[in-house]
Amino acid sequence: MTRQANKGGLDRRAFLAAGGAALGAGITGFPAVLRAQTESVKIGLIHPVSGFIAFSGNQCREGALMAIADINARGGIQSLGGAQLEAVLGDSQGKPEVGAAEVAKMAEAGIHGIVAGYASSISLATSQEAAKTNTPHVVDVGVSDEITKRGLENTFRFSPGYGKIAEFAVANLDTINKNAGSPAKTAMIIHEESLFGTGTANLLNAQLPQIGIEVVDTIKHANPTRDFTNIVLQIKSNAPDLIIPANYYNEYVLLARTMRQQQVSAKGIYSVLGGAASNYQFVAEFPEAADMIMDCNHWFDPNSEVALQRKKAAEDKGLYYTYEVFLAYNAVAFLADAIERAGSLDKAAVNAALAESTWDDHGMPYGPTKIENGQNQGAQPVNTQVLDGVIEVIYPDQFASAEAVFPMTR
Repeated sequence: MTRQANKGGLDRRAFLAAGGAALGAGITGFPAVLRAQTESVKIGLIHPVSGFIAFSGNQCREGALMAIADINARGGIQSLGGAQLEAVLGDSQGKPEVGAAEVAKMAEAGIHGIVAGYASSISLATSQEAAKTNTPHVVDVGVSDEITKRGLENTFRFSPGYGKIAEFAVANLDTINKNAGSPAKTAMIIHEESLFGTGTANLLNAQLPQIGIEVVDTIKHANPTRDFTNIVLQIKSNAPDLIIPANYYNEYVLLARTMRQQQVSAKGIYSVLGGAASNYQFVAEFPEAADMIMDCNHWFDPNSEVALQRKKAAEDKGLYYTYEVFLAYNAVAFLADAIERAGSLDKAAVNAALAESTWDDHGMPYGPTKIENGQNQGAQPVNTQVLDGVIEVIYPDQFASAEAVFPMTR
């Protein structure tokens, strides 16, 4: 990792005034010794910015850096005399062991908190390593419930885990299906091979029969997978009413495009944590493949001014406002709020502040923040559907911007 220094001879105040707020946090690569700035609060950002899930990792990094820039522009950590947040960047390369090694280096260098690591398997490894030094660790996206069930006092997740997401997804699918006269009787689950996809598939296999939907087949695929022809042929052979994908962005897009090309007919494509289903890039680049796909996933509150302002800021930077961006943003802001309330960089004090958090400046469709065993009990997903090229929220009703269309009409 290399240090990224400010150029052009500007001092700190001049740099920020010149529009450098996006980097005003200071971005450090991996030096042997972190920059000697006693006023800075060093936040480690560990994401898979190279490797097969690099798109999502880079989206996470951008969201986290946006949060750091915004907090610094508002005056930093006031309880620490306006201390600025300083980003220290790590690349897990999509590998849990590499993510853990990055944590170990950061801990040795004196990091104050960590936000990581997108994938569940990486988040498990990074939080376990951070626990050795009691370093506050906020998981941005990783959905495995194993992450917060290990009793680690340093590990926190503001967004929901896949247990709650699967329960929510099945309950809403039952409602959607019954409202349409219960046309869906069978389903196939197509999932990626890691902890995220396998865990989600296991939960769905247990819960779908409870609402009268038989899972006729479950197919696991490797990461990466560059040809879904055989899997799509199996889907056509089984002819399920519902196709339920749970995979990362690249594989999701290729699966959806292959199904479209092969003219797969189904009553619905109902994703659970679909890596692309609720993604503006997918909808923009492949509108026909994305059309009418439903998803149960992380999403922002479309009625929140906070969320809409952050969405605009991300788009002004040339970013798609994906769940990676806003979850990583909120993970950093959640950690910064705890440091503010702790008024200290003592790790135990920050962890205690995280555990007691009632932070609500998140722009998400969540209930009140309540942390139990590191998990925000107020967090919940939403259901979306791509309708006429727009990602609409269809459930819960209080956040809905459109009504569900089911069965699909294409």
